[in-house]
This record gives sequence, C-alpha cells and structure tokens, in this order.
Amino acid sequence: MQDHHSPPTTAAIALACALIAGVTGYFLGQAKSIGFFGGSAISPPSTSNGKQAEDSEESSDEDDEAALSDFAGSTEECKLVLVVRTDLGMTKGKIGAQCGHATLACYKSFLRTSPNSPILKRWERSGQMKVALQVKSEEELEMLQAQALSLGLCACIIHDAGRTQIASGSATVLGIGPAPKSIVDQVTGTLKLL
Repeated sequence: MQDHHSPPTTAAIALACALIAGVTGYFLGQAKSIGFFGGSAISPPSTSNGKQAEDSEESSDEDDEAALSDFAGSTEECKLVLVVRTDLGMTKGKIGAQCGHATLACYKSFLRTSPNSPILKRWERSGQMKVALQVKSEEELEMLQAQALSLGLCACIIHDAGRTQIASGSATVLGIGPAPKSIVDQVTGTLKLL
C-alpha cells in the first residue's frame, strides 16, 4: 500500500525547527542561569541605571514604565502593535521570534507596573489582538517609541542578542501597547502592514 501523504513543506519544516530551537534555547538558558552546567549561577547584567536587565533580548526603560496610562473610561477594543525593521533583512522565522520577544516584553512591563490594569484585562479577554507593521530604520523605531511613551503607552524596543542572523544589539522590533486602538493609531496609523 502506498502512502499518499505529501512531504512537509520547507516552511513547515523551518517553523518546526524554529519552535524546537526556541524551546531548547529557553530551557538551556534557564539551566545555565541557575548553574546547572557547573560554575555559579548567572546574574542578569546591570542596566545603565543600576537595575538588572531581565533578558538579553529585551530593552525597556523602567523609568518610563511608571508613566503607563490606564486610559480610564475607555471601552474601546485594545491592540498590541509590533513594528518590525525591514532594513535588517531578517528571515520570517527571525521576525516571528523577535515579535514574540516584543509581545512578552510589553506584557511583562504591564505585569510589573499595572498588573490589574483594565486595559490589560480587556486585551486578554478579547483575544490579544496583535498587528505587525513595518519601518525601514532604527531611527523610525526610536521616534515611534518616543511618541508612544509621550502618550502613556507601553513601548518596548527589542535588541537582538546577536546569536544568529544580525549583529548583537541591533534594534529589531518595537512593541506598542496593548492599548485602545485609537490611541495606538495616533502613533502607528500611517505605517504599512508587514
């Protein structure tokens, strides 16, 4: 009897490999950080303000986190926008990983500063809408972050650890939100979809 199943596509294989690599890397990193492979446990590097960074892939100014707005009275649907730099030539898998880092960085920022935020709870209950947009430079990413922060939005830029495709420290993705759609659109409403 012949098997009539078609072989997996290259994209499916790449996605499976990326998922396996991500999970493996996470657990190896956790094991190394607690000293599982010998030596002492690794402490996170200090940031310029003396606080410890939580993840080499994340970058956020904790001083700005305290200024997150709760947008009291808003009942509008909330979204998280992921602004990706296209000038770096990242593969789809790399973009996906960096967007994952940005989503988690924004979420963790809310948990640190406003764990009972009605905005965060509304976003969680309504399916955690995420929209991927594009820019062509680090300068655009930084300008958008400044705009977002001035409106009281969570805005985290992810800097790559440099283990694979791009140089260490490269700003890859900016996560903005979650927040009411109309507020986020004040910052990103003119950008093109990724």
